[in-house]
Amino acid sequence: MLTEEEYITLHSSPQPDTLAALYRHTHLTRLYPRMCCDPLQGRLLVMLTRMIRPRRILELGTFSGYSSLCFAEGMPADAQLHTVEIDDEAEHALREVFDASPWADRIHLHIGDAMDVVPHLGGSFDLVYIDANKRIYTDYYEMVKPLVPPGGFIFADNTLWSDAVLDPDAKHDAQTLGIRRFNDLVAADPDVEQVILPLYDGLTLIRKK
Repeated sequence: MLTEEEYITLHSSPQPDTLAALYRHTHLTRLYPRMCCDPLQGRLLVMLTRMIRPRRILELGTFSGYSSLCFAEGMPADAQLHTVEIDDEAEHALREVFDASPWADRIHLHIGDAMDVVPHLGGSFDLVYIDANKRIYTDYYEMVKPLVPPGGFIFADNTLWSDAVLDPDAKHDAQTLGIRRFNDLVAADPDVEQVILPLYDGLTLIRKK
């Protein structure tokens, strides 16, 4: 008998070969491959991006570029994606991945701390994806929220954090505490509406009112 995940995968659109290859390469070469976006979650990001039709997307945390390519695949032909990665040693590999994609001229890679880079990008963003340092998710949120117009979206990844957020007495590491603070902050924010999807490691969809 198939598992639920296998059944869902068989009845969902497959990831393109280029993304499948990048996913395999990430798991073979990166120290923490689980940080890579799950293929099913990637298909969801493509679908949501097609539905929202953002003109400007901001991604905090590029990692291997998998989720970047998902956003690029789903965004309109005149849209632009700005993605920020703090690891300068990943720059060469990321530029190779993006240059080989059909969206090379619409993906803009910025190397540095997102808290330093984003204030200099200028303009607003219709969609922001937070997937960087879990310890300061609240800082990211407070930084990008003013950049998102009413009706715009913020997505945040890893918001269930291997279910560590469920028991407040279970873990007290900085990353778990950071995710808990973020989840509590968003839940109490009257300016937004939000839902946490129990997909992969938790994906929060936030819409600014």
